[in-house]
Amino acid sequence: MDQIMAFMKMDQQQKIDKYRILNEMAIKGQILFTGSSLMEQFPINELLVDFDMDYVIYNRGVGGFKTDDMLEHMEEQIFGTEPSRIFINIGTNDISMPDYTLEKLMENYKAILTRIQVCLPEAEVYLMAYYPVNEVDKVPEGEWGKTMFTTRNNQNIQIANAAVEQLAKEMGYRYIDVNKGLSDERGMLKKEYTIEGVHMYANGYRVILQNLKQYL
Repeated sequence: MDQIMAFMKMDQQQKIDKYRILNEMAIKGQILFTGSSLMEQFPINELLVDFDMDYVIYNRGVGGFKTDDMLEHMEEQIFGTEPSRIFINIGTNDISMPDYTLEKLMENYKAILTRIQVCLPEAEVYLMAYYPVNEVDKVPEGEWGKTMFTTRNNQNIQIANAAVEQLAKEMGYRYIDVNKGLSDERGMLKKEYTIEGVHMYANGYRVILQNLKQYL
């Protein structure tokens, strides 16, 4: 397990280093997607072609990141592109932790938004709803599968979404629920959209972009 964690940390650092260099080449004032793996794996540029939409969107998601990781790397994940419009999806890995508390998640999220207000006061900021998960059909084998939905379940996600919506109002930003069409009749992430109950294939992200495009 220690080796896996060490590899993940090395991979995350490589992505941060890559983003630092890419940011030097970025066109300023464009759109930014940022967050954890659920944002990193959003194939936005391929889907823009599919939708015949002409936008410049930079993706600065990092798999495995929690809110405290984003707080450490806001230059690479947010400020470096000097965006005019920011879409954030961060916090689902916080919800996955054994010591998860909603209060700590909101404390860190507020700190992120406060720094954005100071450094990018003119930017439009959109706090994206956390996506539903599939706690039944796609549970992976092994220890991760046994524990991955202990706290990262649809009940906690709904509670967290309500808190994020309230935080957006408090900070003067906008909360957007882009989940329409993702859930089945049980409220679970549709199995045809998800790899292992959490992460999604491109067809799931296509639904999200359909819901999101009015805000771009």
